[in-house]
Amino acid sequence: MLNNKYLVVLPGIILAFILYSLSEGFNNIIGIELLGYNKSPISTAMIAILLGIFFGNFFKIRDNFQKGLDFSKEYILKLGIICLGIQLKPFEFIEFGKIAIPLIIICIISVLITIKLLIKILKIPTRMAYLTSIGCTVCGTTAIMATAPVIKASKNEISYAIANITLFGILSMLLYPYFANFYFDGNSFFAGLFLGTAIHETSQVAAAGLIYDQQFNSPETLNIATVTKLIRNTFLIIMIPLFAFLYNRGVSKEKNYSILNIFPYFILGFVGMVVLRNIGDEIFVSNNEHWIQMITLIKALSKIFLTMAMAAIGLSTNLKDIISMGYKPFIVGFIAMLTVGIVCIFTIEIYLKFFI
Repeated sequence: MLNNKYLVVLPGIILAFILYSLSEGFNNIIGIELLGYNKSPISTAMIAILLGIFFGNFFKIRDNFQKGLDFSKEYILKLGIICLGIQLKPFEFIEFGKIAIPLIIICIISVLITIKLLIKILKIPTRMAYLTSIGCTVCGTTAIMATAPVIKASKNEISYAIANITLFGILSMLLYPYFANFYFDGNSFFAGLFLGTAIHETSQVAAAGLIYDQQFNSPETLNIATVTKLIRNTFLIIMIPLFAFLYNRGVSKEKNYSILNIFPYFILGFVGMVVLRNIGDEIFVSNNEHWIQMITLIKALSKIFLTMAMAAIGLSTNLKDIISMGYKPFIVGFIAMLTVGIVCIFTIEIYLKFFI
């Protein structure tokens, strides 16, 4: 029985790995063989999600693949993020956090104010607006699913909000790495802060950071974007009780949330990997061949796992469902995406002007 439980996810995992391999092959053929570059100008992660969207929408994916694809989207993604921690030193983690936390708070407040105004203008249901705002500002679908029960959101409202996050998250994931490199003139630190704050989902931030790293040879940007996003995720602990209070005040004093249930525990794995890197660097001399090989292997695995998760997300993205949602919620999602991006840029500019 136990073996069957694990075997059922294998087809979907294998499919995600096949798409990763295809993406790597297409990347080399198009970028290196056809275009003649030493390093392909196309990102493997971008190819993986686009291939996934193509195959997922033009071919019917059998039900026996779905559990493995869900497993890849959730657990292999988290494993990839945990492995990213091997690239980071603890002091870097603290340094990024000091700047990221004020930036995240400013973006959250700005989006909440903007969406509050849009509710009145566009006559969007309050629950849907709450779901969209927490999805944009904290951690995408995870935040939406965790918030929905405490504000008693309907299935349609949840679907609208998730479709919003999916559409604009993928759009920003594909465009923002190139915009960030152009706008911040190749500054990996500010590009990473921007990607980690302005993109919705953890998976989308990881993909955008990976695209940036692959295109502009900047693992630092991937590290900063990941740390910033993981700090954002912890704001669930504050935002869900706040939304429960705002929505239910004067109506019900019932508490349907639990901090233990919503805490993103994989962050602890990421921090543990950061600590492991620090301890290993202290124990082994810097030129220790085996330690360096292990770090290189874990880095490579993180990128494989993340790209597999991108392929699985692409395969699970139904474009017909997104199109059928209507236009008003997407206006809210689009404005929320722009608000986060503009506020993020504005805040970084202030930091540049007054603190550097």
